[in-house]
Amino acid sequence: MPDIRPIALAAPRRGTGLLVFEYLDATKNETFYRPLGGGIDFGETAEQAVRRELREELNAELLDVRLLGVLENLFHAFGRPGHEIVFVFDCRLADQSLYTRDVLGEIRDDPGTKVMWLPLDSFTPDRPLYPAGLADLLR
Repeated sequence: MPDIRPIALAAPRRGTGLLVFEYLDATKNETFYRPLGGGIDFGETAEQAVRRELREELNAELLDVRLLGVLENLFHAFGRPGHEIVFVFDCRLADQSLYTRDVLGEIRDDPGTKVMWLPLDSFTPDRPLYPAGLADLLR
């Protein structure tokens, strides 16, 4: 039986833009977008996890971290079902230079996964933002 995975995501904004990574689910031939973040380790708070994940993925420190909400995400991706409890955090990036570039590079531990700022209104059913319900939470 698969587990329910608790994750923490950072949602820094640049005007109307959201910091996301782009990924391809080849099993569905779908390119999708998601904010950076990841799993919460045992004994770690969701806020500690989101701070750790941004250091690992982007070598970025976060300021003014504040919980926006919690989403339950039931999905099918990469050929298997998934179930996540998603803690979404509003925050700012400490390094102001990260706000000056449209594309920030790649996730450090996942080469080839592009990190970029995209307008919140650019996500559509053909260009989805995951997890489901995130765009509504951020509006």
